[in-house]
Order: sequence, then C-alpha cells, then structure tokens
Amino acid sequence: MQEFLTFFVTVIVVSISGVITPGPLFASTVSSGLKQSLAGFKIAIGHTVVELPLIFFIGLGVISLENFSEFRILITVFGSLSIFMFAALQIRSLFHRVDIKKSKYGPFMTGIFLTGLNPFFLVWWFTIGMKLISDSIIMWSWWGIGIMFGLHIWMDYAWLGFVSMTSAKGASFLVGRPYKALFLGINCILVYFGMVFLLDIF
Repeated sequence: MQEFLTFFVTVIVVSISGVITPGPLFASTVSSGLKQSLAGFKIAIGHTVVELPLIFFIGLGVISLENFSEFRILITVFGSLSIFMFAALQIRSLFHRVDIKKSKYGPFMTGIFLTGLNPFFLVWWFTIGMKLISDSIIMWSWWGIGIMFGLHIWMDYAWLGFVSMTSAKGASFLVGRPYKALFLGINCILVYFGMVFLLDIF
C-alpha cells in the first residue's frame, strides 16, 4: 500500500506540471470554453486518443530494454535532467503572454491535433513520462501501464474541464496571480522530485 501511495503522489506531482502548462492546448481550451462550457472535456477526449496509444508503445519499448542493466540508471538520469530543464522552461513561460486563438476545428479534433502535433508533449513523454512508465512496469508489470495512465489521465479531464468552465464564466483566475503562484509552486516541487530520482540511484 505504501508503494502505491508513493507512486500515486509522484505521478500526480510530476504529471500536473505538464497538465497545467499554458501552451496551445490551454489557449484553445480557453477559447473553446467561451462558446461551450464543457468543451474542455471534449478536448480531453481528443487528447486521450493520442496519449493512450503513445504510452502503450513507450511501455513496449521500456519492457524490451529492461534486460539491459544500465537502462534504469540512464532513464533515471535522463528523466531527472529533463525535469530540471522542463521546470526551468515552465517557470520562464510565466513571463510570456499566451495568445488566445480560435481553433478552426471542434473541441474533439482540437484535442487530437494540438496533442499529436505538439513537440513539447512528445518530449515530455519520451523523457519524464518514460521514467514513470518504467517505474510502473517494475512494480506491476503490464498492469502498471494502466495504473499509471489512470493516475495521470483524470487530471487532464479535471483541468481542461475546469479551464473551459472557468473561461465561460469570464473568471480571471486563469490569467491572474493565483494561477502563476500555483504554477510556480508546482514546478518547484517538480525540481525536488528530480533530485529524489537522482539520489535513488546512488
């Protein structure tokens, strides 16, 4: 039980840094929310269509490489360094304005296109995400992929749904200081987890 709770907290903290990123998906959700308060949930479904098979195929790759003794060390070091870089870029993004642009497509297709064509999303899963997938497989074999995905994906629905419903009401939280403070705090915690990952291999 302790093992699951530790992994649960790790997935939540590490994942949320990517979930609430103020990027194209976030901007389109705000725009779509002005017209449909539940657009965020439809965008999340489109996001899932891309994310689920990607995680499955990364899991296949991880399983095929687990026999190499150096793999765990390499993925931990690479994942930790990626966390530090990702956190730095995230904090830097706080000082840049996010343009709210209208999508040419419906919420569902927007979720697919802005996920599949987002290099930041792909880099996240092939670095930080791969560490989470690897840890889940070690603990629960193939079932671990499903457990990790379940712990991660609900946050996409919760956040994107919240964003679209909040933007529909014209709330200022999404562009105000509370959001920036939350974002900064989460990325500081993310750096802490990066240090913990590194210390685990020594």
